[in-house]
Amino acid sequence: MRNVIFVAPFPMAATRRFAAAIAGLDDVRLLGIWQRAPTDSECADQVVVSDALDPGAIVWAAERLSAQYGPIHRVVGILEDLQEPLAEARERLGVPGPSVRTARAYRDKAVMKDLLRSKGIPVARHCLARSMEEAYAFVQHVGLPVVVKPPAGAGARQTERVDRLDRLAGALTPTPTPQRPLLVEEFLRGEEGTMETITIGGRIRWRSFTRYHPTPLEAMETPWIQWVVLAPKEVSGPDYDEVFGLGAAVQDALGHIDGMTHMEWFKRPDGSKVIGEIAARPPGAQLFAATERVHGADLRRAWARAVVDGAFDGPWPRTTAAAVLFLKGTGSGRVLGVDGLAEAQREVGSLVVEARLPQAGSPRNTSYEGDGYVIVQHPTTEGVIEAVGVLMRSIRVRYG
Repeated sequence: MRNVIFVAPFPMAATRRFAAAIAGLDDVRLLGIWQRAPTDSECADQVVVSDALDPGAIVWAAERLSAQYGPIHRVVGILEDLQEPLAEARERLGVPGPSVRTARAYRDKAVMKDLLRSKGIPVARHCLARSMEEAYAFVQHVGLPVVVKPPAGAGARQTERVDRLDRLAGALTPTPTPQRPLLVEEFLRGEEGTMETITIGGRIRWRSFTRYHPTPLEAMETPWIQWVVLAPKEVSGPDYDEVFGLGAAVQDALGHIDGMTHMEWFKRPDGSKVIGEIAARPPGAQLFAATERVHGADLRRAWARAVVDGAFDGPWPRTTAAAVLFLKGTGSGRVLGVDGLAEAQREVGSLVVEARLPQAGSPRNTSYEGDGYVIVQHPTTEGVIEAVGVLMRSIRVRYG
């Protein structure tokens, strides 16, 4: 029986589905390390630690579990901010998996972009500012707008675009220091998309693509924009081939993992491609769900097979298109209600395959993900785009 440890701070539903996928593999005993353990766990046994992001705590808990159940086969987790602590713990425990160097290259965006640029891979010009003076000098060199974010951030939640020099100081909060630098980079203009991969033994065995409409940062900055993630049926042609080539070069530069990656890329107005960043983890929940639907695959099991067994069961043909619409409206305060549901149900209700509607009384979510979502699926990309258009015109969240 192989002992596999799954680490997570909190037992969120999406997180536990990945743990369950590992528990469903052959010849696996799933053991858990949690900061707050579930009462109805998928794990055969589990240990609670005060800080699940502390590699020392992970090692301590893993040694307790190993003393009872025997050698540890793998130590895994899906959260982005866990990847470096997990790598440190694995090295101390002598358990196979991505190295600390590889985990840091995927997690620290400044390290990542320095490595990619050194290999000739196009990325945004950037500066790891350790002082206000360094940040201002970089902006004077590249011009405005720029984007300010923590070097180990995830998504666009801690990201701010600066269009005017007199607003730069406000974005550099807390003030950057050598111990707590901030990443300042040029603002990339153009279409944005993602490429997801499953890599086994240094070889990309599967790839998938989505497109963002608009970019997450633009959706976050403009309260009324309802962000769309489109998973088109057709993902062949020069653009996708070029992005795949860049993605393979990115993984060669940073180090390969057995598992999934989530890479964001831009197509500039002149047609050139630029890498935004890449993470050594599956994509976010709704993007993940849309990707599963267009491939008709159980991607949680695929991830588990990759990280535990070093195996791949695909490929899976891409037979449909899908899209996620994140629901928002104008106003502030708490959710009062949702308008337009009857019209949306009448026109495209048969295409809705998953939804979470905003809950009345909930405080407004200021992220690009809004206060709910709808996933639609159709045999053609055009059908999905038409359905999303109906939803965008019909549905509005009211706040007050």
